[in-house]
Amino acid sequence: MRTTPSTAEESAGEPEKRILILGIGNLLMGDEGFGVHLARRLAAEEWPEGVDVEDGGTAGFQLMNFLDDYPMVILVDAALEPESAGQIRLIQPRFSKDYPKALSTHDIGLKDLLDGMQLLGRMPNVQLFVVSISDLQPLYIGLSPQSEALLPEVAKAVRNLVENSL
Repeated sequence: MRTTPSTAEESAGEPEKRILILGIGNLLMGDEGFGVHLARRLAAEEWPEGVDVEDGGTAGFQLMNFLDDYPMVILVDAALEPESAGQIRLIQPRFSKDYPKALSTHDIGLKDLLDGMQLLGRMPNVQLFVVSISDLQPLYIGLSPQSEALLPEVAKAVRNLVENSL
């Protein structure tokens, strides 16, 4: 379990945390777990000091205090949009209306999380990579070949965004 320093003295030796890369998704629903698969891939890579990579799964509101530690959060999530499967978009959501209508099995948690942070005045700079998927595969932990092929492209886009934001 991760703990946050409670005083300035405890945190004095730690580097300032500037950017969180957070993969969101349900790993047990095939392509819906795209963000989690990407986070695991990115966590194995070297990142500049102050950049953290985490698997957010389907945690929703449980991530609120965690997001408070970062002025910038890069989210990666899948959206069930069969008509545009394979499309990658970068959006800057501020409210629920800014999200794709088809965020999949955990959409209420993520939308509500960021709406709650906005209402509390605690909203970080959120950049959301949305990967359109064609369907859900219940009780399947892998990715479809189409989504698997998108991992390097999204990983590169995330890295470019990080580098341009430091």
